Amino acid sequence: MQIGVFLPVNAQALDIAELAQRAEAAGFESMWMPEHPVMPVTTTSRYRGTPDGSVPPYMYDMVDPYMALCRASAVTSKIGLGTSISLIPERNPLMLAKVIATLDHYSNGRFTLGVGAGWHREETTIMGGDFDHRWSQTRENILAMKELWTKEQAEFHGNYVDFPPVYCNPKPVQKPHPPVLLGGAAENLYRRIVRWADGWIPSNASPEQVRAGRASLDELAEAAGRDPASIQITAFGVAADTDTLKQMEEAGADRAIVMLPDARAASAASDMEQIARAIL
Repeated sequence: MQIGVFLPVNAQALDIAELAQRAEAAGFESMWMPEHPVMPVTTTSRYRGTPDGSVPPYMYDMVDPYMALCRASAVTSKIGLGTSISLIPERNPLMLAKVIATLDHYSNGRFTLGVGAGWHREETTIMGGDFDHRWSQTRENILAMKELWTKEQAEFHGNYVDFPPVYCNPKPVQKPHPPVLLGGAAENLYRRIVRWADGWIPSNASPEQVRAGRASLDELAEAAGRDPASIQITAFGVAADTDTLKQMEEAGADRAIVMLPDARAASAASDMEQIARAIL
């Protein structure tokens, strides 16, 4: 099983270029960054990842993941670069397709697109997304980007995305395109993955939940005539200990993303290296 590291840094923390170099040298297979372009001052949205629904402080002060990963790509040569996750309804798909293709081009095919539809109603609305139909919008945006990545003259006509034949270059290094992994726990998530994605990012899931998800994905893939092995599982937020990682691997995870105690602390780089020595 491959092991990556989550790096939700801000502009005042350690330089992402230095962290990326040290993550690669420590032996991590990949590094992952989150996305929240803005956070509303007033909100009624509750975050599922905390007991009281409060928003973690790091979400109020994030760098742009694509800019940061581009910086990381320039000073590394092997480590994978991923979003965990990118808020697709909040991005223009034509612009994002070019950004991703450029990042994949400059990194020589090291990018993985971790996708989310968003949980914060106010943020999604401010950024131009349709929160009540955000998964439908996400699907259209991803399908439109696939056309732009794979066709010399691409066009798309949908409810949210509609454009005539256009040129959009460069194309990604990875063929047909960078892997698209869907995050979340929505009711129809597994079916969406089988129909138009390449994998699943369960967040803070137990090994039992990963095992159940793997079984459901395999069953749906076989029913759809798709090879279950073509669907990867990247477990996000896994404890950095060998026993938990072994359980995740046995449950069917292809990759685990571990957390640092505090990616914004001055000790982040040394903490990361200490974790790597313990688990890699």
